[in-house]
Amino acid sequence: MESTHISALQNKHAGLEKQIHMEMSRPLPDETLVAQLKRKKLKIKEELTGLH
Repeated sequence: MESTHISALQNKHAGLEKQIHMEMSRPLPDETLVAQLKRKKLKIKEELTGLH
């Protein structure tokens, strides 16, 4: 069960990283959106760190 949860969190983390990269590569990135995505990514990373 726990490994499934960790895998799901890792997939979400990777997806957020991809979204951030895509937004930042636009000519005029939405800084508010980028900040929100980074906060979500950080929360997931903190949760992953707590599980290990």
